[in-house]
Amino acid sequence: MSIPGLSEPEAVRYFHSLSKKNFCIHDGIYPLGSCTMKHNPLVSEKIASMNSFRNAHPLSCVDRVQGCLEIMLQLQQMLAEVCGQDAFTLSPAAGAHGELTGLMLMAAYHRENKQEERLTVLIPDSSHGTNPASAGLLGLEVLQVQSTAEGLVDLDDLKDKTGPRTLGLMLTNPNTLGFFEKDICEIQGIVHEAGGLLYYDGANLNAVMGRARPGDMGFDVVHVNLHKTFGTPHGGGGPGSGPVGVKKRLKQYLPTPVVGEKEGKYFLDYDLPKSIGQVRGFWGSFNVLLKAWCYLKLMGLEGLKKASHRAVLNANYLREKLKDTYDLPFDRPCMHEFVLSARKQKHRDGVSAEDVAKRLLDLGVHAPTVYFPLIVEQALMIEPTETESKESLDGFVKAMKQINRESKNNPTKIREAPHTTPVRRLDQALAVKNPKLRRWP
Repeated sequence: MSIPGLSEPEAVRYFHSLSKKNFCIHDGIYPLGSCTMKHNPLVSEKIASMNSFRNAHPLSCVDRVQGCLEIMLQLQQMLAEVCGQDAFTLSPAAGAHGELTGLMLMAAYHRENKQEERLTVLIPDSSHGTNPASAGLLGLEVLQVQSTAEGLVDLDDLKDKTGPRTLGLMLTNPNTLGFFEKDICEIQGIVHEAGGLLYYDGANLNAVMGRARPGDMGFDVVHVNLHKTFGTPHGGGGPGSGPVGVKKRLKQYLPTPVVGEKEGKYFLDYDLPKSIGQVRGFWGSFNVLLKAWCYLKLMGLEGLKKASHRAVLNANYLREKLKDTYDLPFDRPCMHEFVLSARKQKHRDGVSAEDVAKRLLDLGVHAPTVYFPLIVEQALMIEPTETESKESLDGFVKAMKQINRESKNNPTKIREAPHTTPVRRLDQALAVKNPKLRRWP
């Protein structure tokens, strides 16, 4: 590359300086609750960049991409084994797209069984916001299921709201508070006895992979986020991937195509007459699928077990270290993530959860998710993942405790943070009143 008027060192330094303006996982801990921002193995990146994979074209005839199709079929089979499902589609481009696809599959199943009146989706009040959004896009009615004081699904409320119009229940397990739904067997019984289906939001699969399978819990449909759980890049708007798995009775409705194999020959199978159709161009983000395949091959079942174990251990370590500094709404062991509250700092010093998050950026730590789930006041949702060391976790604890001290002694400093980032805090009220909008060409 040549830039007129600049030497190569000047050009390299300029682009290198740009690369440092955004925080990334290589800079430090990224404890973004519910998003599982963990280190992606660089060996997967190296394999995915091999010319034989990188130059594969989606319009190539199947005879020229047999290796790619074999990898896709193996990935379908591995995901089915990890999730306890019978078949998988790799087409959906992200988790939310997987949700949309899964709900379409559930609706197709009910139509086939002459139950078109099933248009109600049950969603817990602690759910991810994409759950009701996906249901809304399909014109379905959303009924919110309340949580108990323990942060779990209220069984009585679920029973009251489940009936002949129930399409199904969308559930994250562990849920967004970081708790495993201990009554999952009873939950699935309530929904199935009413004729509904169970949908598993796989955003938190990192907590149980290799140890518990959604299919064994009674879930009929599962989506997984390859860019969260299985070591592929996450963030920046993509690419992502949200494959969807189903039990046998829903297999015939899967979107086309799926990868098949006959007599040692791999092919794209469009012969699904009851399919919901094609849900995206071509048949999946192959580069992302390849990295997930690499991750699963490298880890194996025992590796997945160790990873989920470490994720849970790291989260509980942070919870214990910080529960006396910030409020802990639910003081009990968690899974892979937990929720603190900055309500003490807010009421005492006028320092909000958002202020805490902004100040963390000055201290070399990416902010956790704030104000979610909505059922916790001043929520700070923290997920350290399994790839962080004890030293890294201790650094995060140190930063959080420093912010609490500063909140008491100099709250203005926290409310005006960040101080060291390329862009300082924006005036959000002014941005709403006088937005500066540009149309992208």
